[in-house]
Amino acid sequence: MSHTTTSKYILPTIVICQFFCTSLWFAGNAVLPDIIKSFPLEVNLLANLTSMVQFGFISGTLVFAIFSISDIFSPSKVFFICGLAAASFNLPMCSELSDVRLLLLFRFLTGFMLAGIYPVGMKIAADYFKDGLGKSLGFLVGALVLGTAFPHLLKTLTTNFPWAYVIYTTSFLSITGAVIIFLFVPSGPFRMAGQKFNLRASFSGFKNHNFRSAAFGYFGHMWELYTFWAFLPGMLIFYNSKHPTALLNVSLFCFLIIASGAFSCMAGGLLSQRFGAKKIATIALALSGLCCVLSSVFLFIDSVYIFLIFLFIWGLSATADSPLFSSLVAKNAPERLRGTSLTLVNCIGFAITIISIQVINLLAKESNSHYIYTVLAIGPAFGLLALKK
Repeated sequence: MSHTTTSKYILPTIVICQFFCTSLWFAGNAVLPDIIKSFPLEVNLLANLTSMVQFGFISGTLVFAIFSISDIFSPSKVFFICGLAAASFNLPMCSELSDVRLLLLFRFLTGFMLAGIYPVGMKIAADYFKDGLGKSLGFLVGALVLGTAFPHLLKTLTTNFPWAYVIYTTSFLSITGAVIIFLFVPSGPFRMAGQKFNLRASFSGFKNHNFRSAAFGYFGHMWELYTFWAFLPGMLIFYNSKHPTALLNVSLFCFLIIASGAFSCMAGGLLSQRFGAKKIATIALALSGLCCVLSSVFLFIDSVYIFLIFLFIWGLSATADSPLFSSLVAKNAPERLRGTSLTLVNCIGFAITIISIQVINLLAKESNSHYIYTVLAIGPAFGLLALKK
């Protein structure tokens, strides 16, 4: 079978498997109202639950980078093992855990294994698609976004069933995705044998102006994105409390708003082929930054339609630049350390999300909630400055 014929089914296969496995990411957030009944005194459970997945992901990416896992070993086999492990660590949420620390530990371990899914999926794509990488990563990050949103849809669809069905389903999907990758996606034609981990070499990409610009743009984007996703249910619940006639279905609109970003990722990837990844990323980052600034107005507006339109615009713009930054990072990374470079940049980016989530969580308790989300504009502003330079 020729490479051209193979690549036709390879990308859709990676995209579907990425979607299946990353559905684990926000599985805990989707059932948080049910979990919190077991831990009524844990007032910071939303922030801590989300942060532990992120912290696990960061720890995993560090370990993967130190041992150059995705460069030395077959990325498809790494994806397979991590997909199975992540599914197994997701399941204990269904058991009656009496200690919140156990719940947080399993969320950490799930996040740790996601480090072998999201960046490794991008590495597999980079090994197959040297040209048009922006488009390929657009579909891949779109799959991540859809996977992140999917537990909220499951929660809506299983309203009349025990909440544990959301956890069972996401674990089953992860196992399915892992098996499909293992069976149908061998190592790509552009894969190069990796080098052993060298801390100085791993950071050598930052000496390259284009690599540094893309990485810093990505860091600014990450300051905003996951915090917006994590606090989106709270925004909708708060709006319902202030406008009782709105009667918004929180889980359904969380899914729709987050999932809309999957389409903007794909659109951004396609547009980047014509206008360039940097230009499209800059426009998306500027628009999402503007949404952060205007959140103090639109999140408290009386019209439910304007409120929802604003959230959809925010959801679309906040994710459109993500695959473009990843493609720019991959394109400008040292060739033999492409997988490690992607993993390292991911690691730093997700570390930033923990700080952002905890900052907003703290501000929500201490200050006027009208203005707390404007703090998220710091990230896009920093990213735009890096892109301009």
